[in-house]
Amino acid sequence: MGRLVVSEFVTIDGVFEDPGGGEAFEHGGWAFRFERGEAGDRFKFDELMAADAQLLGRVTYEGFAAAWPKMDGDPFGQKMNAMPKYVVSSTLERADWTNTTILAGDPIESVARIKREVENDVLVAGSGRLVRSLLAARLIDELRMMVFPVVLGAGKRLFESAVPVDFRIVETIETGECATLVLRPR
Repeated sequence: MGRLVVSEFVTIDGVFEDPGGGEAFEHGGWAFRFERGEAGDRFKFDELMAADAQLLGRVTYEGFAAAWPKMDGDPFGQKMNAMPKYVVSSTLERADWTNTTILAGDPIESVARIKREVENDVLVAGSGRLVRSLLAARLIDELRMMVFPVVLGAGKRLFESAVPVDFRIVETIETGECATLVLRPR
């Protein structure tokens, strides 16, 4: 049975919107102002290599599908493009990125089934609405937050309107100018 691992870039004030700057958010690109360093790059690489599949909401899927197929020249890009991807969306009609399946029906049941079918991690990035739904359904096995030392004061917050859930910190990792928290539900 696989684990559902949510991995997010967030600011100190909990904003996760547009860390890369491709979404026209007025503060977009905030993650690139800081150095992740070798430790941060290694963490993200190892995290991806340990995953059997990705689970994405529509907005994150559309951003990834526009960018990653052009980046197939290194092991990270090759893995992103080759691995199975599942998209939770009631509006997406086509998914052209290689090995992508749009999940039909109840997304919570679909995600529970995927967890039973894979051996290793199912990785979730971005996808705030999806993450909040998975949190409410108690399907998240691990939450990894790379915290960037910036306060934006505006933007979509990852846990806006989320249900209360207690976590325990199982690891903290200094990743360049950032810190990564690895948490598991209590």
